[in-house]
Amino acid sequence: MYKVMIVDDESWAIRGIQNAFDWEKYGFEITGQFTSAYKAWEAMCTQQPDLVFTDIRMPDISGLDLMKRAKAQGLNTEFVIVSGYGEFEYAQEAIRYGALDYFLKPLDVDMADTFIAKLATHFSRRSATRNHLLLDALTSGDETEIRRFLPLPASMDVCYYQVFAVYLRSDIKDIRKLLSLEGRNITAVEVEAGSRKLLVVRMAEHLSGLEWTPDEGVLTETGIQSVGISSITSQLQQVSKLIKEADLSASHIFLEQTAEAVHYEPKFHLMKPCIDGLYTIIHGNSLDDMDVYITGLQAYFRNHHLGMGEVVYLWNQSVGMLINAYAEELRDMELEFLNYSEIKERFEDFASLCSFLNDVLTVIRQGRSRSLQEGDILSCFNRMVAYIDRNFEQKLYLKDLSVQFFINQVYCCQLFKNNLGRTFSEYVAELRIRKARELLKQTDLSIEQIAVKSGYVDYYYFNKVFKKHCGMTPTKFRKS
Repeated sequence: MYKVMIVDDESWAIRGIQNAFDWEKYGFEITGQFTSAYKAWEAMCTQQPDLVFTDIRMPDISGLDLMKRAKAQGLNTEFVIVSGYGEFEYAQEAIRYGALDYFLKPLDVDMADTFIAKLATHFSRRSATRNHLLLDALTSGDETEIRRFLPLPASMDVCYYQVFAVYLRSDIKDIRKLLSLEGRNITAVEVEAGSRKLLVVRMAEHLSGLEWTPDEGVLTETGIQSVGISSITSQLQQVSKLIKEADLSASHIFLEQTAEAVHYEPKFHLMKPCIDGLYTIIHGNSLDDMDVYITGLQAYFRNHHLGMGEVVYLWNQSVGMLINAYAEELRDMELEFLNYSEIKERFEDFASLCSFLNDVLTVIRQGRSRSLQEGDILSCFNRMVAYIDRNFEQKLYLKDLSVQFFINQVYCCQLFKNNLGRTFSEYVAELRIRKARELLKQTDLSIEQIAVKSGYVDYYYFNKVFKKHCGMTPTKFRKS
């Protein structure tokens, strides 16, 4: 909710403004009403409201004076000026000085909904912009940049930081109270990282203040899919590292779809049997054992509660071994080293990743035998590409497409490279980023909306992909 204060030396005018608008409907909450501009200023300094409705002319301190003081103090507060007909020139001066809007007393009630809706739209866009800048700063690793946008608690001599990454089944607003951590001696700053993803930067003066884990029963009730909990640091520039840790932990849903809170706990030391088993299959020429290995692999991950970090380790180790052993056979099969975000984008879940590895070995074992004639395969492939061109905004997985168009998913990888000069993932990413660039140039949609319309539900990942392709973040691209 956006915090609102009303300042007018006449009580009847305050009541009129209070009753004129459906505040809650448009996301506003009145947190203060003042007939004294001095008391209003004191409250503004401590509460830092988002919006102040103020009379233009009051004894001692005018509405324009309040605006000037707020600007000099660096308050991020917007103003709406209330004026009588004889004060219209003052209102115009306030607009020139930066007032958001003005209205004349008495307010025309027929215009009230239109007026408050316009204010709500402005604050929604302002909030989205601040959110983008904060997220960019937090992930930059630049302490100076982080301090510019992160509201740090001034009273703390030493500050400890921790990050929660929250994956949601329902709308973010439904869980605000759960993560506000009321009654705890900590500061929590929420950052939206996607339409169903929230980052919470938690700050406390003592380590004990961060010793809290969400109850798993509450997670299910409130529509939370997963919570990843990072380690703790006292170094502000390490927040980007904490975000990655928390996101890796929350990505446990890639392996298990149950709602739970997962602490960051690398278990790479448990991966040796998995890697040794695959090495034996590849170098012992025991490809017929691959089915048994894949089944055991999934059970091993489940029994030892391994997470996304171990999935990344498994994938990249497997890719390295396969390329070294079968460089010629696996040419153009889209076997490349991936980070955790790229793995989640490419595969629907851990079972799908294991299935792909199994298919790779199956193709090698069968000597690339193909059930369709070359002409039939190319026809199916062309229909697949046409389908992708029409539906790239949707979630696309190569495994599903290969079933739909009757082409082995491993052979699909070769077709993309041989016929289009890029991998399946690269082809889809180019379509999506091209769409995002057009929307950034031609519309005033929020960047979250553009990410979704381009095929990315995770703004955090969209930000990274866009920067990789365009050399700058979506926010900076729009400004340029």
